Amino acid sequence: MTKTNSAPALDEVMLAMDVVDTLRHHEDVALRELAQDGRDDVLKERLRSLYESQGLTVSDRILEEGIKALKESRFTYEPTPAGFSRTLAGLWIKRGAIAAGIGVLVLLAFVWTGWSVWQQTSAERAAEVARVELTVTLPEQVTAAAKAAIAEANTDGARKRIGQLQADATSALARSDAAAAKVAIASLETVRQELVQTYDLRIVTGANERSGVFRVPDVNSGARNYYLIVEAVAANGALLSFPILNEETNKTEIVKKWGVRVPEATYNAVRDDKMDDGILQNNILASKPRGALDPVYSMRVSGGAITEW
Repeated sequence: MTKTNSAPALDEVMLAMDVVDTLRHHEDVALRELAQDGRDDVLKERLRSLYESQGLTVSDRILEEGIKALKESRFTYEPTPAGFSRTLAGLWIKRGAIAAGIGVLVLLAFVWTGWSVWQQTSAERAAEVARVELTVTLPEQVTAAAKAAIAEANTDGARKRIGQLQADATSALARSDAAAAKVAIASLETVRQELVQTYDLRIVTGANERSGVFRVPDVNSGARNYYLIVEAVAANGALLSFPILNEETNKTEIVKKWGVRVPEATYNAVRDDKMDDGILQNNILASKPRGALDPVYSMRVSGGAITEW
């Protein structure tokens, strides 16, 4: 016995779907006809005429099936109602874009965390370097600089100066003032260099050179200030430069020649020595020995200096 397949053929199903699609494209007509009872026949005839104009013959059964399907909303997509399942489905469909977005966020979070850690580490490292400098490095430098300077000191004045600078550096470290401590260390090194240095303060002589000058003070026109012009000569004959405070202008200048104020008697003695035979026999005003900060004068001086004459 042959088994009969009751399911409609595929071409009939497709034709019925086409009928529904045609009705949907003529929705205004279809809805108007369907809204009136007993107007299915009118709608069916309209559909038949439409297909016949296209050279197609559609049976009444297919037309009726299409009209019925339209009424039952078959072959029509209806979106899933909003809800948790629909949300999950939407997230699954967009999983690629969501994953990419999450990846970007993770990367940004990683970069931000790394930057924060780096900043914190840098700050901690800088703080540790500063702590070591204040507690280890600078105290060691202060001790070494003071020791080196005191080893060259041969006078009480030099030793007192070194002790004062060392105390200044220690006080700066106690208040965590690294800059002030470094200044004191540099000053200790300068003192050491000055202690090592030796030179003579030689009175300038020569045909075109003035060995001495005098000034009339503005505040007392009846008085005179006497100066001997000197230059500092190192053991190798080199002329040295020094910062000299000009008492007339109250400005410090670095010069190789300057005038040292002396009593009138000292001035006259040098003048007479030079005028005797045109040669200044005793031309050394002072000598600076190693281990001392100041020169030792062989003639009486009054203190004070000028840089212009």
